[in-house]
Amino acid sequence: MARALALARRGQATTTPNPRVGCVLVRDGLPVGEGWHERAGEAHAEVHALRAAGQRARGSTAYVTLEPCSHVGRTGPCCEALVAAGVARVVAAMQDPNPLVSGQGFARLRAAGVAVRVGVAEAAARALNPGFIARLTRGWPWVRLKVAMSLDGRTALANGASQWITSAAARADGHRLRAEACAVLSGSGTILADDPQLTARDVQATRQPLRVVIDGGLRMPAAARVLDGEPTLVLARSGVLAQDAPGAGAERARALMARGARVIGVAEDPHDPAHLDLRAALLALGREPLNEVLVEGGEILNGALLTAGLVDECVFYVAPALLGSAARGPARLGPFERLAQRHRLRFAAVERVGPDLRITAVPEPAGATTD
Repeated sequence: MARALALARRGQATTTPNPRVGCVLVRDGLPVGEGWHERAGEAHAEVHALRAAGQRARGSTAYVTLEPCSHVGRTGPCCEALVAAGVARVVAAMQDPNPLVSGQGFARLRAAGVAVRVGVAEAAARALNPGFIARLTRGWPWVRLKVAMSLDGRTALANGASQWITSAAARADGHRLRAEACAVLSGSGTILADDPQLTARDVQATRQPLRVVIDGGLRMPAAARVLDGEPTLVLARSGVLAQDAPGAGAERARALMARGARVIGVAEDPHDPAHLDLRAALLALGREPLNEVLVEGGEILNGALLTAGLVDECVFYVAPALLGSAARGPARLGPFERLAQRHRLRFAAVERVGPDLRITAVPEPAGATTD
């Protein structure tokens, strides 16, 4: 199973919106075929492994990181391919959360006389596909918030200057996260202040992530660099799009669409009609469908997502430098009057990236205590 998981990781940046899956066929204690799902619309991991094994697949055990599919999509059912090849046993890391498959692949295999075992290295398999699981179970993607900051937690000087706080190595690693994400999400404030491209450039990328801008009031200019190249998705408040007077929302939307953007209306936040509903925005991204979204926003968007409990994971690139108390912070939170109100995170990993640190942290569940 460890080999199957390693194979699945090869599809880290290419399988979206499908899951990352690896498969190894073993017969008489020796591997006879292996494969991984490379990209959506192409053969699944099991099919690649069966092709590699040929006749040696008969009587083998298939180690696969996810339940073999049982439905006809852009490819045929993998469970049927395993049965037809004469595979005797299937060891799977986890059941597929997709309701079109969930449990049905295993049932078909058992009905055909194939022995099935489920749950081997399940935690590792789940960690490989957090976005796919999130989208299929709750309706919106895995949300990973990325911040580059100084040791005193500052992301830019008071005048907005921020290039570059972290090293070239940290920036390249951040571009790796972009390349692996299904989408990069930012807010209109960041677009207006920095005019970023939001593309993966400092690493080899087989595809570019979808660029998504939350621009409730359609403030971004049609000349913004984020609109260059492949189409960008812009999420605006539905009420703004309905404004059809000269210079109003509908006209601004048409200017963005003339640059190739897709503009989608999202419901307003019922508690703050001046902003769109972030949960509704993420549900819209789930329908795209997108598995993993990398947030590269400013303190307002970051703070709003954290406050709403919509962030699954934070990645902080921390440079060994101090920017001072007047500089800007990573997220606008609070104001808090008691320490018990603070936003709690738990460190998941701390690693060196060049001269900087990469700290991965996850929000503590509601009610958890660290004291």
